[in-house]
Amino acid sequence: QVQLVESGGGLVHPGGPLRLSCAASGISVSRYTMGWYQQAPGKQREFVATITSSGNTNYADSVKGRFTISRDNAKNTVYLQMNSLKPEDTAVYFCVTSVVGRTYWGQGTQVTVSS
Repeated sequence: QVQLVESGGGLVHPGGPLRLSCAASGISVSRYTMGWYQQAPGKQREFVATITSSGNTNYADSVKGRFTISRDNAKNTVYLQMNSLKPEDTAVYFCVTSVVGRTYWGQGTQVTVSS
């Protein structure tokens, strides 16, 4: 059973940093492409970043240079380091992966950027 559990969300001032974590069970994060998506109020879920099994990363244009995706294989956890946060980054952030053609989502963690 694949499970993804996000944590680390919260309220942060504009310009501040926040680090999200996605703890995985049932799979090894080193073997699969892992990703982060965001869903703002009233909007569809949107791509943020991915990291492949070989360590290649990809980012949405809106977060390039500000967000960094990484993983700790020993902890079986994927991270999203978010810097220079903007109010428009406010959203629920979801961790995601696909295993043998099936997509698994975490429950999401709320990030609110506000002064």
